[in-house]
Amino acid sequence: MNALSVRELSADFIPHIVSYWVKSSDDHLLAMGADPKKVPSQDQFSEALNAQLETPYEGKQSYALIWFADGEPIGHSNVNKIQFGKEAFMHLHLWESKTRASGRGRQLVIRSLPFFFENLQLERLFCEPYAKNEAPNRTLASVGFSFEKEYTTIPGSINFEQPVKRWGLHREQYQKLGYQHPSAS
Repeated sequence: MNALSVRELSADFIPHIVSYWVKSSDDHLLAMGADPKKVPSQDQFSEALNAQLETPYEGKQSYALIWFADGEPIGHSNVNKIQFGKEAFMHLHLWESKTRASGRGRQLVIRSLPFFFENLQLERLFCEPYAKNEAPNRTLASVGFSFEKEYTTIPGSINFEQPVKRWGLHREQYQKLGYQHPSAS
């Protein structure tokens, strides 16, 4: 497996995230629960991501990490609905189909958790993937998240109404798993 790493979003990588969203096929967007008609424009995405870079942790509405394999960006994870010191909701995205279902997602999520828990001082981290999208649901179970419930909702501004599976990881569970922040190594 390639050398995997995670870094906080920087301006250099905003075009990669924007490209992923605006160039994804309708089929890919629908498979992950996104409504192609609701995806923001390139300028709207860029503006929102740049604003994130300028906001301290305590005030962030969204916080993104870039995922790398052998130094090349291959995806991102972000959290939104952030209540600093309390909770946030995580999203997982591998940009190319060839990098999905390879086991990388699991390792990248493990490397992402310390950024979210420590930098945002979270007590709880949730993820609510589309119930029909099996890959993120398997990944969450494999890294220590607990299944909480399945229900129908519109999980975000770019989603259609859908069944989602809510997974949760509480600080105590996270600490028992022993995942280390890269700065600790």
